[in-house]
Amino acid sequence: MTARARHPLRMLWTALRLMLVFTVLLGIGYPLAITAIGQVTMPDQANGSLLHRADGSVTGSSLIGQSFTDAGGRPLPQYFQPRPSAADYDTLASGGSNLGPENRTLVAEIVERRAQIAAFDDVDPDAVPVDALTASGSGLDPHISPAYAAIQVRRVADARGLSVGEVKRLVSAHTAGRDLGFLGEPRVNVVELNLALDALPQG
Repeated sequence: MTARARHPLRMLWTALRLMLVFTVLLGIGYPLAITAIGQVTMPDQANGSLLHRADGSVTGSSLIGQSFTDAGGRPLPQYFQPRPSAADYDTLASGGSNLGPENRTLVAEIVERRAQIAAFDDVDPDAVPVDALTASGSGLDPHISPAYAAIQVRRVADARGLSVGEVKRLVSAHTAGRDLGFLGEPRVNVVELNLALDALPQG
């Protein structure tokens, strides 16, 4: 075989060896290293921020909202209700409604939601905050505003036979402030809050 013929073969063999080396390094070594670092430094986040019941069973993730309704889709009064979801909290269908602010369907939905929430929580329709009426962009947001949590406190307290003060203290304990003190808005994680309610001693 001539030197000219061997030259392309050497280049091919070199390329194959490089591909093998980088496949091992970047396709196997790097993911394993990042996984190990995540498990050591932040195991809760690395494993999906899972939430557990008192018996140890998984009830969801603190990163993904849930609906708290009965079999007929009616909101359960003993639970804080999340904001609406255009994806029904399905991670495989994450997304917003894509309806603009002047869309008649969206406007009608907002009017209907305001009336339903005002009646459900026994408050004036003007007291219903905007996050109770509009879905998040992902459809998976587990948070509501402190204002939305506040109008639900009395209803949840009455349904569970708890004092308003006790429920308010739980809401406060599950309210996060602005990130770094100035980014975003204060928020309440509804999934964590409802799990904490269920963990209270039953009277």
